[in-house]
Amino acid sequence: QVQVVESGGGLVQAGDSLGLSCACSGRTFRRYAMGWFRQTPGKEREFVAAIRWSASTTYYADSVKGRFTISRDNAKNTVYLQMNSLKPEDTAVYYCAVSFRPIDPTSNIYDYWGQGTQVTVSS
Repeated sequence: QVQVVESGGGLVQAGDSLGLSCACSGRTFRRYAMGWFRQTPGKEREFVAAIRWSASTTYYADSVKGRFTISRDNAKNTVYLQMNSLKPEDTAVYYCAVSFRPIDPTSNIYDYWGQGTQVTVSS
């Protein structure tokens, strides 16, 4: 059974940096992409960043481009999201997801999702 577990959320001030990690276990072969999404109360889950596992191609939402960086560690089956210059509007629950099928990495049709980790940015 595939498990996706996020870690690293917390409370920071505007302008600070924060790093999130996402470990995928249970199946590590033929992973197509991993992505980060976020959601605030009353809003739909939105795409943040993604990486195609084999090609290392990265994708970013316009709202985070230049501030966030997604990366992966093959040996640890982990994907990271480094968030710099955080803004109050980045406050959300951040979810990690993995797809074993070829999908549009910016879409939300991933196969497995984590439980989410809260990121709160105070002004």
